Amino acid sequence: MKSFLKLSFLIITGFAFANIHLPAIFDDNMVLQRNAEVTIWGHADPAETITLNADFLDKEYSATAKSDATFKITFNTPAEGGPYIISLVGYNKVVLQNVMLGEVWLMSGQSNMEMSAAWGIKDGDSEMANANYPYIRLFTVGKSAADCPQTDIIGNWNICSTETAKNFSAVGYFFAQKLHSELVGVPVGVICSAWGGSAAEIWTPKYIFDQQPDLAESFKTIQSSKNEYCPSNISVVYNAMIAPFNDFKIAGAAWYQGETNTANPNSYEKLLTSLIGSWRQNRAYKFPFYIIQIASFKGFGDATAQIKNIQRKVSQNVENSGLVVISDYSMIDDIHPKEKKPVGIRLANLVLKDVYHKDLPAGFPTWKSLEFKGNKAILTLDFADGLHFKNKTSDQFEIAGSDKNFVKAKAKIIGNQIILEAKSVKDPALVRYNWSNDAFPDLFNKAGLPASVYSNETIK
Repeated sequence: MKSFLKLSFLIITGFAFANIHLPAIFDDNMVLQRNAEVTIWGHADPAETITLNADFLDKEYSATAKSDATFKITFNTPAEGGPYIISLVGYNKVVLQNVMLGEVWLMSGQSNMEMSAAWGIKDGDSEMANANYPYIRLFTVGKSAADCPQTDIIGNWNICSTETAKNFSAVGYFFAQKLHSELVGVPVGVICSAWGGSAAEIWTPKYIFDQQPDLAESFKTIQSSKNEYCPSNISVVYNAMIAPFNDFKIAGAAWYQGETNTANPNSYEKLLTSLIGSWRQNRAYKFPFYIIQIASFKGFGDATAQIKNIQRKVSQNVENSGLVVISDYSMIDDIHPKEKKPVGIRLANLVLKDVYHKDLPAGFPTWKSLEFKGNKAILTLDFADGLHFKNKTSDQFEIAGSDKNFVKAKAKIIGNQIILEAKSVKDPALVRYNWSNDAFPDLFNKAGLPASVYSNETIK
């Protein structure tokens, strides 16, 4: 066990600690990313030499604490394994026990990511009764906010069990469970940093708003609503719940957020793109980033469809990103769908296909191109094997001319293409699909996966 007091949110320069202090992310039961260059950092007395040993390393590593009392030790981890012991020795000794080497993933967003089995999910009790996986480790970042980047978080690593899993992100748990079953013998660590009701702006570092002041201006729409559930100042949750472990190596991240930003959808594309870029820049590598598209919900006007379409566009335009579509598991009257297992499994399957090169039917029908020929609009899709309408025909497609007067279109599937036409539209220019907050998708591929909302209209 760590033999020192965990001090949360330290911002200290020139302070003598006398003893080695590690952030909460380094603790018993943790998972470090396998086959990677990882860093362990902390505080110690200035000029103190800290030596690190681990039973998975063939030599010891050392560093000297700088004048600001910080130190970093970087080393390369081998393949998966554990449990291991890591010891750090300076004026005192810190021992980390039951450490695993495996795959580490970050889950973030708002309430649908935060939502645990204890909140009430479909089949939650029966699922949690069997949630004993010693090689899965879970870390929930405690909620906090700060005006500037912090050096520590609240939380600890837990071995996955019935008791620990039921209070962890349900999406994160089912994701880890699926990864664990497919990556045989590989430990899986999941860090959940989420806050219900949060806007993307509070998860984005301040320099983004300094560079793009229009994003801060747009956020005023949300700030004026005085959200009672979470902070409403830019960057404050990023500072306290993401920045403190920017140097902690992860395999990738998943983002399940967007409901709150239905209040200002027009800035969301630039905002989400900037959030992804900033998180990657601060970690100095382009880790895989997966967006879980928000579910259908009868509120928010047509803003839900706008947010979904933006999430689709960002996933296609940002390198090394992916989209998980879940609209067929929506609860139109409840913004918190209770079926979280399919969400976690769809995310895991896509990650297993993309990152771990598993041969799984995980690709969603993806809009590739749009062209117009006469009075017809022709949409081409990827991952379109076995493309079909759930009810043989579709009423989800609309087309319009430059007047933006949308009408229902007749849709016909030919191979990986959908041909659209409407008698009243002679010169189509705009197309949209599933453009309703309370509509379920009706276009699926052979794997039973739905196509995303789609629109080629630029909404300002």
